[in-house]
Formats: sequence, structure tokens, C-alpha cells
Amino acid sequence: MTVAGWFEGAVRAVSSPLISGIASFNRWRLPARDAPHPLLTGIHQPMTEELTLLGLAVEGVIPPELDGRYVRIGPNPVAADPRTYHFFTGDGMLHGIRIADGQAHWYRNRWIRSSTVAKQRGFPPAPGPRHIFDTVNTSVLGHAGGAYALVEAGSTPVRFDDKLGEQRYVDFDGTLPGSFTAHPRRDAATGELHAICYEATDPKRVRYNVVDIAGRVRRSVVIPVSQGPLIHDCAITERFVVILDLPMTLSMRTILSGHGFPYAWDPGHPARIGLLPREGVADDIVWIPIDPCFVFHTANAYDLADGRVILDVIAYDRMFADKNEGPDTLPRGFERWTIDPAARSVEQRTIDHAPQELPRIDERRTGREYRYAYALGLPENGGAAPDDESLLYKHDLETGTRQAHRFGAGRAAGEFVFVPRSAQASEDDGWLVGFVIEADGNGTALEIIDARVIDSPPVATVRLPHRIPPGIHGAWLPTA
Repeated sequence: MTVAGWFEGAVRAVSSPLISGIASFNRWRLPARDAPHPLLTGIHQPMTEELTLLGLAVEGVIPPELDGRYVRIGPNPVAADPRTYHFFTGDGMLHGIRIADGQAHWYRNRWIRSSTVAKQRGFPPAPGPRHIFDTVNTSVLGHAGGAYALVEAGSTPVRFDDKLGEQRYVDFDGTLPGSFTAHPRRDAATGELHAICYEATDPKRVRYNVVDIAGRVRRSVVIPVSQGPLIHDCAITERFVVILDLPMTLSMRTILSGHGFPYAWDPGHPARIGLLPREGVADDIVWIPIDPCFVFHTANAYDLADGRVILDVIAYDRMFADKNEGPDTLPRGFERWTIDPAARSVEQRTIDHAPQELPRIDERRTGREYRYAYALGLPENGGAAPDDESLLYKHDLETGTRQAHRFGAGRAAGEFVFVPRSAQASEDDGWLVGFVIEADGNGTALEIIDARVIDSPPVATVRLPHRIPPGIHGAWLPTA
């Protein structure tokens, strides 16, 4: 389905035929842009071909323990309309590098075989059950012996093979009711996935789905909401699933304007956090009000012995309030929220005021007390200067200190994921892996950084001769 098809489907489901007609009419009347779209040009200019590169150049020494694939996904539109294009709606493209035996064996990039990509590029569309739309572009997950590309708000996941090319839309053997999410949380103790799922066509409810280790939904709870909140992420503890119902909601004004992404800041929507017992039902949720803000990403959460819950987040004062194209403001920093379900209160404390995003942890600590978090540091001016430098932060939450890896002037880094040295390794004993666009915009490096000495140069760098546009989320997929 095209972005227009996704937009029109959502409009029809939440509005009258009259409103649907007005929205579609206004969409085609939007004026041409006065300047090139910033998310379709420069380092964001989409790739136009699928490549297979073998025997990649490596500087340094790839740790012999690394055996698997680093795969990242992001928007790479095949035929974007600059008037309505939004980063969240672009056709998805996978980028993967195979690492084993101290070598980088190959790089491949492959579009997700949605109906739009199939039509535009002459590919056969990926088989399998669709839901509301089939643009999948946000994150990557390994689970139940397979690898999946994920998105929220309407589509089913896409399972892909070891070389990224064979793809199939899946609904977990018919057990998935509706859409999935871009951010399921895996309980390291059980191996199950916990997900808060919403749909752009259903503004009055979200679902809490639990996917078992065999890859089937074993539990689904319908949770009533209002106004269609966008819930990009969640968190889990040993007792609770943490639900973020915040004031970015489905916007009738944005729908009527014809823009491609129908969510906006809604100051009238009460901000609240929900604590759902993991085996509970909707009536068991403890809802706790908080001051209006928005959170795309949580770092982690865990229970305290006295019954309170710790939730660590990247928070914004608002989101999509003044413009639909991108964030209004930089994140206000890395924060710790202490949630008291008995008092129905939240104490908010800033861990680090520096703007940052895309937090990651050692996922073996998900839902448990942890010490280290890693996040991408953002330039204070939003990256407007050519010599801006990306930073990768390491937070020691026990000592309250922060270290940084510097990527060099003009180089643009994306999300880095943590890969433990072994299943038995201690927290922080492993590597941080991710893509960095070179300063000239004509090449990309996969950098492997020793997490224990994050301020040191990479232990290995894999060089690619082309630019990989900034994506969203990636994953390390170890060889089985």
C-alpha cells in the first residue's frame, strides 16, 4: 500500500465520508515546497539500488567472538512526494553486514517488499497476511529462530532470511490480533516478548500482546484509551508492563490538512503512565498522571523493594506541536522517573541534561536493575553545522558519571547496539556496533567499539564505499 493508501485508509476508519473527501482533496492541493525536503536530500537522500558487496575492507581487528549479522532498517522511499513526505512513512530498507571469523563477509541492502515497492521496482511483493498497511521501516528483532522487520500503527511484521532477500509478512501463525509494535521488550528470564500495540485506525483502544518463545501470541489484553495516542515504546519490570499514554494523538486537523502523518501534539490529552500487572487485565492498571511531555524511547525499567518502579527515558517537552515534519525541540535529556503506584505520583529527575536519543542497554538486564546505558549524543544546534560531531554516551548509573566516544568532525552516527562478549559476560563486557556516515557523505563505516573503554578508538571499522542514509533501529542477530 502506498503512503497515500495508508493515509486514506486511516482517514476512512476514523472519520466520516465527508471528512475523508476533504482530506484527500487537500492532500493533492498542498503547495510545492520552496526548498528541497531536508529528509530526502543530503545524507538522507534515498539509495536507488540494491547492492551485494563481498569481502569488505576492515581496519583493526574484528573480535573473534562476533559471529552473526548486524542489520539496521530505516525509511528509503522509492517515490516520495516532497509535499507530504514524513520520515515515519517512508518505504523500509534493510542494511546488513555478515561478520564471522574476524572478517566482514558481505554487505547487502534490500527494500522491504511492500506493495508500493513491488509496483515501483518491479519486484514480486512479499507474500503473507497484511493488516492496515504494509510499509515496514522502524526496527529489527531476532526471535523464535527468525529475524523480523517491525513497524507500529498497522502492519504485521516481516520475517526475512539470512541474506535479507526472502521476506514474508507474518501474524505469528494467526495468533496476532491486528498490528504489532516497533518496540517489543524481551524478558531475559522467560524469553517472551511484551508489546504495547496500537493502530492508526482505532483511536479508542490499544493492546498488550505477549509473544511466547515459539513465536505465538499467548496473551492479548485490550486497553481502552481515548483520542488515539501514539505509543512508540513501552517498558517492563518483573511485575509490570509500563504504558505511556502521552499527548501526541491522532489529529483531525492534521488529517484534514492532507499531511502524510496524522499525529500531532494535543495539549488537551491528559498525560499518564499505566502500570499493568503482567498477568493482569485492563481494570488492574494503575494510571498515574504526569506533566505533559513525550517519550519516544525508554532505556529500561525495574521494581524497587518498596513497591515503587524506576523508569529511565529520553523525554521531550512536546512533539509535533508546531510542525508535522519533525521534532519541534531537542530532547531535554536522559531522565529517571520514580513511579509510586500507592501514592499515584511520579518523581522526575534528570540524569543528564545533554540532548541525546536512541538509548540502548545490555538487553540481558531488561526489566531488572542495571548499571550502564548508552545513547547517541545530539548536537545542541540540531546538526546544522558541517563540523558537528556525533557522540556516543555511556552512562554509569551507579557512579553518576558519563563518558563519550567521539566520531570526528562532520561524521554522522546512528544508533549503536550493545553485543555481549558471551552469554556469561558481565554487564558492559562487550561491544557497541553501529553505522557512521563519513564527513564527505560518500561512505559509511560500521564501527565496533569496546564498551568498557568507550572513549578509545574502535577496535575495528568496516568500510563501505557508499552512503547508507540515517535509519532508525538495528539489531545484532547472532548465528544460531
